[in-house]
Amino acid sequence: MLVPVPHTHPTQVPLPPGYRLAELDDATDRDAMREIDRWAFAFESSPEDDQVDVWALEPARSVGVWFDGPRGTMLAAMHSSYAFRVQVPGGQRVPAAGLTWVGVHPGHRRRGLSRTMLHAHLRRSRDRGEVLSVLYAAESGIYGRYGYGIASHRASLTLGRGADLRPVPGSEELLVELDTFDVARHGAELEQVHGSAVRPGWITRDTEALRRLHVLDWPSARKGAERRRIAFVRDAAGEPRGYALLRRTEKWSDENRPEGVVKIHDVLALDAAAARALWATLLDLDLMGTVEVRNLAPDDAVLGLLTDLRGTNRKIHDDVWVRILDLPAALRLRSYPCAVDVVLDVSDPLVPDNHGRWHVRGGPEGVEVSRTEAPAHLAIGVADLGSAYLGGTTLSALHAAGRVTELVPGSLVPAAAALGWPVAPSTGWGF
Repeated sequence: MLVPVPHTHPTQVPLPPGYRLAELDDATDRDAMREIDRWAFAFESSPEDDQVDVWALEPARSVGVWFDGPRGTMLAAMHSSYAFRVQVPGGQRVPAAGLTWVGVHPGHRRRGLSRTMLHAHLRRSRDRGEVLSVLYAAESGIYGRYGYGIASHRASLTLGRGADLRPVPGSEELLVELDTFDVARHGAELEQVHGSAVRPGWITRDTEALRRLHVLDWPSARKGAERRRIAFVRDAAGEPRGYALLRRTEKWSDENRPEGVVKIHDVLALDAAAARALWATLLDLDLMGTVEVRNLAPDDAVLGLLTDLRGTNRKIHDDVWVRILDLPAALRLRSYPCAVDVVLDVSDPLVPDNHGRWHVRGGPEGVEVSRTEAPAHLAIGVADLGSAYLGGTTLSALHAAGRVTELVPGSLVPAAAALGWPVAPSTGWGF
């Protein structure tokens, strides 16, 4: 249970005349919230999608900006968040606010509404005792000014049918079963596998609404493809060791050769043998020509299983952004692979409690984090510390880009090693 604690907050940003900030009621304000979502992201839901849609926002976590104008009152902007626990290096799950649904009506842009909302989000999240805020950014140029840094990345691949995989002992003993996905029959086992993953940045879907939303088979998303299918890889006892959610699209060449496309929505394997068995099946489906996947961790097992990475059209994309809300708690809660003894001069113009010099001292058994007047070894902004927090972006890389200043020669490399992690951070799904 989160225990609210007093904080020195970001300043409250005043709104222009006619605007007011207020918590939204999930029941009475739902239609207005959906309308802002459509305006902000330029989409129109179909009646078929509306029939299967799931309301996943959690009570008392949505805030809007209302405009009281000459033609009445309307919702001009909104944001919400999820109560997450984010896995950090070492496996501990840290309380976090999953920022989502940040949207402004296009008729009310450039008036400071987003700034007011983001400051309110930071204050509310800190009052709840949440240590981090995390988000997926629709526009990457916005959130750095609020102290968010890109902390994880994802890879996308396009693979040809029959791509060669290295052998893995034990994979032949595993069974891969294919079925039409049904949340009542398959949902619990899917979440069992997902919840067993050990990786920085991993966020489990802890509410029924989020679990349902992740696996929704949106009619508009099919675009001529089949219904959603699932592949489970199981051991001899029938226990699931991995899964893939997918759909196939029929396609033929002008010469009447099969060139179907497999699109993988979600894929995860818990060990090398399971990964080998699962991908061997996905890469050998009848009448298919290519397999597309967009949300792999940068060090996913399939990248090591493939004998040839050329021609995979591999791309790296930004994944989750991290904003440190409680710096000493965040640094204490993660693990360190080696000894660390460094003084960080952290700049955080929005959260005064984070700003200043911090002595981080300890090692794999734990660290002490305390304020200090001692000279700093490194100077870093809170957004860049957020980028390094999950261990996927090194302080050395940030230094090379001019985003970390080495104040004491020789202090950068040992600090970079201590804040790194051998497993790449990834979230594996979007919220």
